[in-house]
Amino acid sequence: MDELARARDLLRDAARVAVLTGAGISTASGIGDFRGPQGRWTLDPDAERVSTLSWYLNDPDVRAKAWRFRAESPVYDAEPNAAHRALVDLEQGARLTGLVTQNTDGLHQLAGSNPELVIELHGNSRTWRCERCRATGPMTEMVRQVRAGDPDPRCPYDGGIVRATTILFEENLDPATIDAAVGAVEEADALLVIGTSLTVHPAAGLVPYAHRRGAAVVIVNAEPTDYDRLAHSVHRGPIVEVVPALLR
Repeated sequence: MDELARARDLLRDAARVAVLTGAGISTASGIGDFRGPQGRWTLDPDAERVSTLSWYLNDPDVRAKAWRFRAESPVYDAEPNAAHRALVDLEQGARLTGLVTQNTDGLHQLAGSNPELVIELHGNSRTWRCERCRATGPMTEMVRQVRAGDPDPRCPYDGGIVRATTILFEENLDPATIDAAVGAVEEADALLVIGTSLTVHPAAGLVPYAHRRGAAVVIVNAEPTDYDRLAHSVHRGPIVEVVPALLR
């Protein structure tokens, strides 16, 4: 039996499946990753500052750079790819316990995944929030202002600093969101891991947790991860091809 067929059997035989996704699932949609060989933080270490809370709030130049990144980002024009769409099928027959994602691009929901099953560990970049009054709105509103020449758009209600509703460095993840992710793994007989380097915790810790609980672990990623040794099946092919083939 070849490796793809073995992984397919593992997932098919599982009564309940949890999924963990990272940036790699969205690269085929034109959204670059962060820590891969051509990742944004790999090529431009200074870019990490725009995702650090204290730098973002206190340095206008860093904030302006963050807005330039958003204005140039392909996220707002991106479409879900075949891997995103293949995961929607797991919801059939109530097989999917949860779709845990490290991504903030919202493509799982755009593909048709039930928003109640999508667990966004790091938030969602498609919405803005004012740091002062906590007002929110669609990020496309602010992006349009930046593209029109405003380097640092402010809250339309009280002029406060505006940011994406994502988790920045120096911030803690939402405990309820972490609990939901752990709960999804606890209920599953198999964990399918897609497009993540498994270097960022607590997301990475879901893999050894699933392994200790006796769940089958299948990893699909372009590069090796530190947890490949715990997986029952590992795949290196293009995610946009391998994931639909696994779930077909």
